[in-house]
Amino acid sequence: MKIASFNVNGIKARLHQLTAWLPEAQPDVVVLQEIKTVDEGFPSEVIEDLGWRVWTHGQKSWNGVAVLSRLPVEEVRRGLPGDDTDEQARWIEAVVIGDTHAVTMAGLYLPNGNPAPGPKYDYKLAWMERLRLRSAELLATETPVVMLGDYNIIPEPRDAAKPEAWVDDALFLPQSREAFRRIVNQGWTDAIRISDPHATRGPFTFWDYQRQSWERDNGIRIDHLLLSPQAADLMRGAGIDRDQRAGEKPSDHVPVWVDLAA
Repeated sequence: MKIASFNVNGIKARLHQLTAWLPEAQPDVVVLQEIKTVDEGFPSEVIEDLGWRVWTHGQKSWNGVAVLSRLPVEEVRRGLPGDDTDEQARWIEAVVIGDTHAVTMAGLYLPNGNPAPGPKYDYKLAWMERLRLRSAELLATETPVVMLGDYNIIPEPRDAAKPEAWVDDALFLPQSREAFRRIVNQGWTDAIRISDPHATRGPFTFWDYQRQSWERDNGIRIDHLLLSPQAADLMRGAGIDRDQRAGEKPSDHVPVWVDLAA
């Protein structure tokens, strides 16, 4: 079961990229972030014509997440528990039925949090605390779980080409990184990092559109795949489709993926 995460930065603007990448990469399940459309505005028919089923949790102009699957899906859940007043579309769960295992996908688009300090940063940290509580519940199921998406967190200095440029940014502030570590230390495995644990620079998943960031490889790693112990035991490989940033009018993120023996 090949599982991918892709922040498309607007499904309507990036539909050409997504529909070209899907048959090329051949994932079985994809979690999208920043679809930037209400549910009825998502181009489901185009994706379904390629052999996929689609579940969305959308929002007008901002945020929005979706699950695409070629495999049977059960128990779709929308919205991160813990705050009934939160109207931002940033969380979707689905149980995907593989050949040998059912795998829970928890797809997320974590708040950016800038400018920090301020109310947006307070929201980010509060959202991460809700995430910590939900991730503990998911671990307690003792089943394969993949918690994946755009975390808007740079975990370590090696996850940025120029870490010194991010010291005052909400993505790299000590409180943000500590909140992320509290989640990972529950027992999650960072699939991309464990694939190359001794890397001293990168790999990256995001390059800004400004200042020739792509051309200069001035990137950061903020798209993560966290695996429960049961999912980590099934891991056969993981990677980043870096070449997707080089295409025509691409997203500023690239897909990240993990392959499970499920």
